Amino acid sequence: MKKIPNPIDRHVGARLRMRRMLMGLSQEKLGVALSITFQQIQKYEKGANRIGASRLQELARILQVPPAFFFEGAPSGDAPAAGFAEPEASSYVVDFLLTSEGLQLNRAFALIRDPKVRRRILDLVTSLAQDSEEPAKGGPAKS
Repeated sequence: MKKIPNPIDRHVGARLRMRRMLMGLSQEKLGVALSITFQQIQKYEKGANRIGASRLQELARILQVPPAFFFEGAPSGDAPAAGFAEPEASSYVVDFLLTSEGLQLNRAFALIRDPKVRRRILDLVTSLAQDSEEPAKGGPAKS
């Protein structure tokens, strides 16, 4: 039987991964700074292993954030909503930002200073997302 990680441990691990990636640190370099293996960092990031208080304090120092950073937006522990409720917006946003594409897109977008260009990019992405949701009309294209 596979053990399911605690939602708080998964959240703290996801925040650790996000901050590590934003700082451009590899799992190996962070592990060296903590005198642990990169495999242990992987386990922390997946929530498979719980991060102790002293280790969390050390991570916060290395990653230049307050310890509370790791708990921002953490699940409250309340029972999940029944039915067809959508996941919390912060959940899928964080999941997206944890991907390499999400991080690259976020970094590149933040470098664009012209608000009109940013708005046009947002409109383009919104349009592409809507197009990908529409079912194919009339089957495959004919030549």
